[in-house]
Amino acid sequence: MAKKRASDFTLMIAVILLVCIGIIMVFSSSWPDALYSKKDGYHFLKKQLVASAIGLVAMIFFMNFNYWNLDKLARLIFTASIVLGLLIYTPLGMEANGARRWINLGFTTFMPSDAIKLGSIIYLSSFLAKRKDSIKKFTKGFIPSMVIIGIACGLIILQKDLSTSATLGLTLFILLFVSGVNIFHLSFLAILGGAAGFLAILGEEFRRKRILAFLDPFAPEVRDNVGYQAVQSLYALGSGGLFGLGLGKSRQKFFYIPEPYNDFIFAIIGEELGFLGCVTVMLLILLIIWRGLRIALGTKDLFGCYLATGIVSLITVQSLIHIAVVTSSMPTTGITLPFISFGGTSLMMYMAAAGILLNISRHSELDRS
Repeated sequence: MAKKRASDFTLMIAVILLVCIGIIMVFSSSWPDALYSKKDGYHFLKKQLVASAIGLVAMIFFMNFNYWNLDKLARLIFTASIVLGLLIYTPLGMEANGARRWINLGFTTFMPSDAIKLGSIIYLSSFLAKRKDSIKKFTKGFIPSMVIIGIACGLIILQKDLSTSATLGLTLFILLFVSGVNIFHLSFLAILGGAAGFLAILGEEFRRKRILAFLDPFAPEVRDNVGYQAVQSLYALGSGGLFGLGLGKSRQKFFYIPEPYNDFIFAIIGEELGFLGCVTVMLLILLIIWRGLRIALGTKDLFGCYLATGIVSLITVQSLIHIAVVTSSMPTTGITLPFISFGGTSLMMYMAAAGILLNISRHSELDRS
């Protein structure tokens, strides 16, 4: 194994900068809603600060926690994440906006799907590393991998969260591709996943309407209902111009875009900080992806390589979907922007994942320049 070195400083700074930008933008975009619904304009800021502090502790912990131990604990971590997902169907489960996706702990709420994402990446990475000699075989490599993906994505689908399930499915698909799974098996999985997604869209009327709204969000019959979010998001991005209206000066956050501090925070960034602000955020995300890929390439053991690849893929896929939704490049769906959007569970899990990536970087043999 490579000699233990310092963590990737560039990666760590990029993560911290994104979290700081997120705190500022959550405060700015949530102020009107917090003042109106919570009678405290600082409500969402306080929660984001607490989540950031816990996330920082988690990142520092995992940065110093040998990632090889995660290989030994992979099955336990995956099982625990699945159990958390099943707790939604107990009295602890909480329903909001027509979906049951949260666990109510009394003092706070917890979203198990974020734990399932990280847990399934760790477990599948461990499984693929141990089955390297039989990964191309249908019964010993592909079928067990399908079972892992099916359990993780299926549990999230049951929560009526197609976007998160698709994000995780694409991430694990990339992991299978990197591990060298037979291309015909992967093609079968792609067809199966596409068919499942198509049926999921057909099965819910609101999803079918979102597809129609995506084709023309400004059409009179959809712009004031199902296409409303896309239209207001485009207004926000368009009014921001090159330099933006100025920090705190967004107009769309005043109850035009629902939850502007969460699923559409990139639109508020574009409105207040302009095209240059959007580019800055995207460059920081690209910097994390680049450093993460270098770490994966420089790691000599397969588990470390797959784990780093899985984490980077998750950040990449989720960021792309969020930005695509905000820019109306794909149908509207609810998904957070990693490290930036409001959401304690998501922020803590992504910061913990960044900590794992930083620990892997200590054993990477590639040059840090």
